[in-house]
Amino acid sequence: MKILAYQRVEKPVLDDLQKNHDVQFFKNVDTNSDQAFLAFLQQADGIIGLDLKIDRQLLDRAPNLKIVSNVSVGYNNLDLEALTNRKIMATNTPSILTDTVADMVFGLILSTARRLPELNQLVKSGNWVESLDSRHYGTDVHHKTVGIIGMGRIGFAIAQRAHHGFDMNILYHSRTRKPEAEEKFQATYASLDQLLQRSDFVCLITPLTKETKHLIGQREFNLMKKTAIFINGSRGKTIVEQDLIQALKNGNIAGAGLDVFEQEPVDPKNDLLKMDNVVTLPHIGSSTHETELKMSALAAENLLAGLRGQKPPNLINDTVWK
Repeated sequence: MKILAYQRVEKPVLDDLQKNHDVQFFKNVDTNSDQAFLAFLQQADGIIGLDLKIDRQLLDRAPNLKIVSNVSVGYNNLDLEALTNRKIMATNTPSILTDTVADMVFGLILSTARRLPELNQLVKSGNWVESLDSRHYGTDVHHKTVGIIGMGRIGFAIAQRAHHGFDMNILYHSRTRKPEAEEKFQATYASLDQLLQRSDFVCLITPLTKETKHLIGQREFNLMKKTAIFINGSRGKTIVEQDLIQALKNGNIAGAGLDVFEQEPVDPKNDLLKMDNVVTLPHIGSSTHETELKMSALAAENLLAGLRGQKPPNLINDTVWK
């Protein structure tokens, strides 16, 4: 089988795939013009990787394609309608990254609340020359209220950490009620507006869909407390980034912790990078050695099952199997 690997597939998994298949790995290429990429795409039986945009134009160039295996829980890069219409399977890697992403989100909460990156730089720059005063104080995390927008697997894991680790009050907003979270963590379901108005920390952890694109904008930021901190661990386009910038500039909210941006890699001129009250990360939600390896391995398992004519464990467009 001919397998096209793109962007991020861990080396041990690539090595295993190459033992029995013709695998070509591509990274940082122009997928519309790179001749080696396009030539191999024409022959590919399967695709495995991260963030390759799979649309009708690409599929027109991949006549032999049977399966696309995302090394990610998100799949907004996939045109599921086009894939399904062509009977091409699409898979992702849920569950594996849940705890790792939840850890990262809590890292952002703690970093922004206690101003850890800013004060780390104060020390390293040699500017810690006297006892700190109120100009350098942060805010407590324990016993505060966290609002979780999107109570899926990751939202549930964030609530677990908030409740058991920090004695936080938990509000959540989701498409459906989550009785287990309410029972285990005393989480309270709230409308989006109620959550925004009452939370000290607002954590956005929804997938990017037509419904969630630009879910949080000027109106929503204006509803938040002036002391609130906004955390985005979902996708950059779930918010209106310019509205976040204005909310921070105007003092409508106290700070933000961001793992994602509207444009990635982020523009070095982006105003968010100039703000001391904003912690910025390069989309590292799942990026630990252990989790990335497990994700690549599961993606390979999905891929090989599909290529063998078996139903992959994590098939997204289930109708192609019926």
